[in-house]
Amino acid sequence: MPAPEGDRREPEVKRHQRRRRIHPFFTFCRCISPKDVLQYIKCDHMAGGKRGEALDTVYEEEIMRGVRLTAVRADRFKTGCLSLTLLAPHTKKTAAMNAALPYVLRRGTARFPDMESLAGELDALYGARIEPAIRKKGEVAALGFCADFPDGAYLPGRTDVLSGVVSLMGELLLAPATRGGRLRGDYVLSERRNLIDDINAEINDKRAYASLKLVEAMFRGENYALGKLGTAADAGKISAMTLTRYYRELIACAPVEVFYCGPEEPERVARAVREALAAMPRTGAHARPVTERGQGNERAGEKRLRETMDVTQGRLVMGFRLSEDAMGRGPAALGVFNALFGGSPTSRLFLKVREEQALCYYVSSRLDMHKGALFVSAGIDFDGFDRVHGQVVRELASLAAGECLPWELEGAKRGVTGAILAALDDPVGLEGMYLDRAILGLAARPEELAALCELVTAEDVAAVAAGARLTHTYFLTAEEKDA
Repeated sequence: MPAPEGDRREPEVKRHQRRRRIHPFFTFCRCISPKDVLQYIKCDHMAGGKRGEALDTVYEEEIMRGVRLTAVRADRFKTGCLSLTLLAPHTKKTAAMNAALPYVLRRGTARFPDMESLAGELDALYGARIEPAIRKKGEVAALGFCADFPDGAYLPGRTDVLSGVVSLMGELLLAPATRGGRLRGDYVLSERRNLIDDINAEINDKRAYASLKLVEAMFRGENYALGKLGTAADAGKISAMTLTRYYRELIACAPVEVFYCGPEEPERVARAVREALAAMPRTGAHARPVTERGQGNERAGEKRLRETMDVTQGRLVMGFRLSEDAMGRGPAALGVFNALFGGSPTSRLFLKVREEQALCYYVSSRLDMHKGALFVSAGIDFDGFDRVHGQVVRELASLAAGECLPWELEGAKRGVTGAILAALDDPVGLEGMYLDRAILGLAARPEELAALCELVTAEDVAAVAAGARLTHTYFLTAEEKDA
């Protein structure tokens, strides 16, 4: 069943979203046995080294009070990837300020007070890029900057670009452009307007809007209910004074995660970061924010919400809370379950609900390990609610009953393994995985997580499925027309 013409366009990538590329290595990984994965990773195959040598050297250490560095040394990359991330609670009071602050800081520093002079400095660093970043990880806001830049070994005279980029990133954080001891009011006002426009524009992407409304209802009263950007009302309250006060609290108290991936020696990266952040006033408690995984009212049944709008396609979103037993199965089992259920092109929902029964235009599942929640999203006909809703519930019940075919499980394992290995060959993907790992407090590194997928059993998948409890359903449908 083809999608309506009006719904075939890819949604425009907003400035708060980061584009991820799919590496051809993903296709290769789907063709090998999971048993070969760990051995493959342990061999410097892609870099052309000797078998048995580690592919990457990973350095992890708290290099300053409350500042933790993760440096992945990988000679196969000709560019470096660097991120500096402050971790803060994602609350109603702070969500909008978290979203605005990196963009205000990126407008200029004391030495380079505007975008033009900043651009000139980045050009002098051989086209390096430093961009604001704001991410929501459960009930934790991860805000800061991400940079990419060419490795000095491939530049004339082996130019030291790394030190320049780290130093400039430190200036953006610790020496922003100010007036009268506050962040510049014109910059704050400009970015406040941009943030309000972005929040108001969320309704234009109906698929994302439906998910936001489901989360808002499902987690009402919890910080997780807040969107990544906060609310327009809260954004409108941001001023130079309130944002400056919050900025000072963050740089004094917030835990900092610094990530580097590239060919430079980790000790050299650590030294550059220490120098760049030497003036950081680390006087606060540096307590790491956490996400509460409440189960809600376990006795309450499913709540259904319905909204009408001028749309050409219905949007169905179903929200499930995962039990402690399901979450206790670990990230490998959770990832394999999601790939098998609805998170991959070979999943139950895609093959059966969309392809075999043609009940929807698209359908997929997404699992948030930070919050312990599972979401199913589908584009359907306006009269298809009961059919699609019922089939999703039946497929989940089938997995909970242990009705998982060997080829399905094997395909899900290979899909998850392939995605992880593709990220290992992508500095941006690596940065995202290590940030998730740091916030979740996981011990396993990405390549170890890929190997753990081999150990996932049908019983693990059944346990995760059995621990998924449907609590809310949201349906966006067309307005009823008068006869």
